[in-house]
Amino acid sequence: MAHYNINLKDIEVGSDILQLPTDIFDSGSGKGTVIDSGTTLAYLPSMVYDQLISKVLAGQPELKLYLVEQQFTCFEYTESCSIDDGFPVIKFHFEDSLSLTVYPHDYLFLFKVSRRSFCFLVVSPQGDIWCIGWQKGVSQSKNGRDMTLLGDLVLSNKLVVYDLENMAIGWVDYNCSSSIKVKDEKTGTVYTVGAHNLSSASTFLIRRILTFFLLLIPVLNCLTN
Repeated sequence: MAHYNINLKDIEVGSDILQLPTDIFDSGSGKGTVIDSGTTLAYLPSMVYDQLISKVLAGQPELKLYLVEQQFTCFEYTESCSIDDGFPVIKFHFEDSLSLTVYPHDYLFLFKVSRRSFCFLVVSPQGDIWCIGWQKGVSQSKNGRDMTLLGDLVLSNKLVVYDLENMAIGWVDYNCSSSIKVKDEKTGTVYTVGAHNLSSASTFLIRRILTFFLLLIPVLNCLTN
C-alpha cells in the first residue's frame, strides 16, 4: 500500500474516551489510520477533532483563544504549572490492546508572537502563545470519509520500527536527545551514538544505524499490523 495503515479503535483524552461512532476510523479500502513520518502535524475527522479539542481545553475554561495564520488554535498560558501539568495526555488505542501516548509537550507548540501574525485581530496577545498541533482533516478517502493521519506530532520522542516483511509497525517512548546504542550486523560491534552525531555519520554507518537499533527490541513485543 502507499501508506502505513493501522487500525485505530478509540481515543482517550485524560481519563475520558471520546464518544464516537464505531466506524469513524474506517476508511474502507484505505484500511484505517495512516502513520506518516513525512507529515508534521496530525489530522483528524471533523467529529473527532471537535471532541478532542473540547476535552483538551476543558480544564482551562478561562483561556482566550486566537486563530493564528488562519489554521492554528492558540492561547496565552501564564499559569505557574507546566504545560504537561495543565493539559491532558492523549492516548490512541489500536487493535490488539496496543496504544500510543501523546503528551501535551508533543501536541502543543510555542509560537513567537509577531504583529503580522495577528494583524486581523482587534485584540492581540501580549506575550508568546501556545498553539494546538491537532488539525481538522481535509483529505478524504475514496469513500468520502475524512482520513485520520498521524504525523510527527504523535511520533515525537519515540523510536519507531518498520517491519516490512511482516507488514507491522511499532514504537517505544525514548528521549531522542540522548545517545543510542547500535550494532554492526557484520562484526557484532556495538556503538554508542550521540543524537548530535547522527546527521554527520557516514552513509555506511547510517545504513546500519537505521537497521539495527538495539533499543528497538522491546518494540517487537508490541507491534500492530
